[in-house]
Amino acid sequence: MPIADLQQAAQKIAGFLSNLNRLGGMRLKYRITAPAAAPDGEELSAALCVELAGPDEPLVTQHNGELLMALETIAAQILRLDQRESGLISFDAGNFKALRAQELRLRAETAAEKVIQSGIPYAFPPMNSRERRLMHMAFKDIEGVETASSGEGMDRFLAVFPAGQTHLPVAAPVRPRSFERRR
Repeated sequence: MPIADLQQAAQKIAGFLSNLNRLGGMRLKYRITAPAAAPDGEELSAALCVELAGPDEPLVTQHNGELLMALETIAAQILRLDQRESGLISFDAGNFKALRAQELRLRAETAAEKVIQSGIPYAFPPMNSRERRLMHMAFKDIEGVETASSGEGMDRFLAVFPAGQTHLPVAAPVRPRSFERRR
């Protein structure tokens, strides 16, 4: 279901971001738009796009854009969007999403080349559903490999197999340890 009143939704998001700046001490500028058409024939899914800039822009894009995605999730909840509709709102900062998509496509090409040459499946580290989807899409254009997602929750990962050989075993990647508590 699309967002019924885009102007009202934009005002709610603007209020949220204004409070984030005022109460959270962030220094972010924002521009909220409702794109009329997708650029260059790309699929348009977002009804509202929020572009962030300003002195705290690096904070929202660090750690693979975790804060950027969190803000997007909060905004979707503010608008009471169903989880399947969360793609109706898109946050970006410094063209982070396009650059990340390009990086993931390059990683896909490199992994595909390794799998085709070696015949051994490859498993990417766990990633969120959006990035896994981008990877699956990148691999669709590459002949000689197939992909599958495996694992649960935060440990869900993408595996790449030689074409027709998805039955081969693939070891789940080890999640890097994050900050450990030191005594």
